[in-house]
Amino acid sequence: MSNYAKYSLQTDAIRTELHDELNLTGCEISCNQMPAGAAVPFVHKHKENEEVYLITQGGGEFYLDGDIISLQAGDCVRVDPSCARCLRAGPDGITYFCIQTKAGSLEHFTSSDGELCPDIKAF
Repeated sequence: MSNYAKYSLQTDAIRTELHDELNLTGCEISCNQMPAGAAVPFVHKHKENEEVYLITQGGGEFYLDGDIISLQAGDCVRVDPSCARCLRAGPDGITYFCIQTKAGSLEHFTSSDGELCPDIKAF
């Protein structure tokens, strides 16, 4: 077994959850595509997991605890677990990644968790 996993997204897939495809152990990542005017058919929230939405194409609207915010390519939105949410695609549709992880679980990140490997030449 290797120390990494690679998966190629199917460009025509409506939704791909990567937890199985990449054997994820610390987060869930989904890639989502919605056609113009489509909406998630339910409002939801989470018990423990916060979500980060990364909009890569198109745009739309996000219902967040009664507020409605506009979305466009390049936007990043973090949502607390208890926030009620629902997403709707705009006239050009929307493509986005959703990253889900347990709120408050981040103890280290790049500068405090990274280690240099000076004896290894990559290229």
